[in-house]
Amino acid sequence: MSAWLTVTNKHRTTRILNVETVSPTVKTFTFMDGLCAKAKPGQFLMLWIPGVDEIPLSVFHVDRERALVYVAVKRVGEATKALHTMKVGDWVGVRGPFGKNFTLRGGKVLMVGGGVGIAPLTFLAKELADRKFSKTVAVVGAKTKEELIFLDKLKRFCGEKNVLAATEDGSYGVKGLASTLAESVMTQEGFDVVYACGPEPMLRAVLDYAEKGGFYFEASLERLMRCAIGICGSCVIGGYRVCRDGPVFNIHQLKTVKGEFGVWKRDFNGKRIPL
Repeated sequence: MSAWLTVTNKHRTTRILNVETVSPTVKTFTFMDGLCAKAKPGQFLMLWIPGVDEIPLSVFHVDRERALVYVAVKRVGEATKALHTMKVGDWVGVRGPFGKNFTLRGGKVLMVGGGVGIAPLTFLAKELADRKFSKTVAVVGAKTKEELIFLDKLKRFCGEKNVLAATEDGSYGVKGLASTLAESVMTQEGFDVVYACGPEPMLRAVLDYAEKGGFYFEASLERLMRCAIGICGSCVIGGYRVCRDGPVFNIHQLKTVKGEFGVWKRDFNGKRIPL
């Protein structure tokens, strides 16, 4: 284990400083941690909810000067439901940051986000805007208008005309999937890099479009993570450990795991589950 990983893997406790509701199922939580405030777009942390469980969360935003960390959490299981009941002043535990981040490449950028996967891409969009890259187009999707998160932030970072949305029920933007809208955009414009985060079937579709169009592609994968340091094997996909080798993978890596990527994942017992 590297010296840096040894440091970041140590458990720290911190208090929740702010809680905001951003959709019917998503809340953001803010806390102070000097190490996690060094996170780069695409990295994740492990958050411990006392008496419940420890869960991996993507970093949504950081304030490095004030050592503040922001995470966006969708209510989906026991741990996230418990976290959603927590208030300002409650204690949580934290480890991290962990994993590989998105590589910042210049030129024309396309981001494709689905659901709560929009959160880490918002972090990335801010970094790209701060570096004044030429153009960033964001394609985002959710089931309904209410579930589309951080549109205002993306419009601020990318420019209002460069943010395109799809909803499955047609309540906002184009009716349909973000991946379908992304395919349309990719056939009309050339991009130097495509970044994506969201449901794995969406990521697989965007990978296929990027490969067909000859675009460089990176995606942040979500897999079951217990240790976050590459020991337990819960997050293995092909020959990769998502926590250590990812969670961000490039197109060359993803091509080698097409038999699994977007097809199936593993449960807590290691059993394959179709996606």
